[in-house]
Amino acid sequence: MSDHTADRHAGPAGSVLRFLRDLLIILVVAFTVSFFLKTFLVRSFYIPSGSMEHTLEVNDRILVNQLVPNLVDVQRGDVVVFLDPGGWLSLPPSAQMPSPTPVEKVMQVLGLAADTSADYVVKRVIGIGGDRVACCDANGRVTVNGVPLDEPYAVVPEGKSKVSEIDFDVLVPEGSVWVMGDNRYSSMDSRYHQDEPGRGFVSEDEIVGRAFVLNWPFSRFTWLDNYPTTFTGVAEAAGSEGAEGEQKATDGE
Repeated sequence: MSDHTADRHAGPAGSVLRFLRDLLIILVVAFTVSFFLKTFLVRSFYIPSGSMEHTLEVNDRILVNQLVPNLVDVQRGDVVVFLDPGGWLSLPPSAQMPSPTPVEKVMQVLGLAADTSADYVVKRVIGIGGDRVACCDANGRVTVNGVPLDEPYAVVPEGKSKVSEIDFDVLVPEGSVWVMGDNRYSSMDSRYHQDEPGRGFVSEDEIVGRAFVLNWPFSRFTWLDNYPTTFTGVAEAAGSEGAEGEQKATDGE
């Protein structure tokens, strides 16, 4: 029998086998690429609480750039996801993470579904290493290196005149950040952990990455801003205010 005749007789069955083989290769490549993206570049997270309202709402999904801060510096105003430094997570029953199905667990490993583990926190960076962060000034605003911040993302309850119910004055150590939730009166952030070993600061080593897009639900799809104009002048004022804060700490004030 000629090769032409053999190919003709194997026609339909051979085509199906070739299709299945090609499909398997495509799926393996797609899953491999997705796994490496999730491991090194982009990761998805689920939002379980209202501490970042109204930038992020309960049940939102976000994509996180994992190049921050290892290859790209973290900046003031960035929304970051970080590993719980210890004792930060105390979600009410209504905000507990949904239990993933076995299929969802596999998809999470591959980076095809949002991480729903209760090990991570999402907040906004207000101060970076060397910054002096304080609250509140005469107008109820947070100041960074003496520069008052007008924060369009901050949610303050009606009747409240300050963006924080807790007064504080801290100098952020190098390699760490000071974080706050956008929903200021419903966020257990750096302000509430100053008496713990980490003094409320989050080490950059614990940061998973910067949230750069809200991707689900699709009706709320948006790029997440770090509001650079809010922090205008803060970097230039860093030296003098940081030194003053360090001197006060040394003097016991």
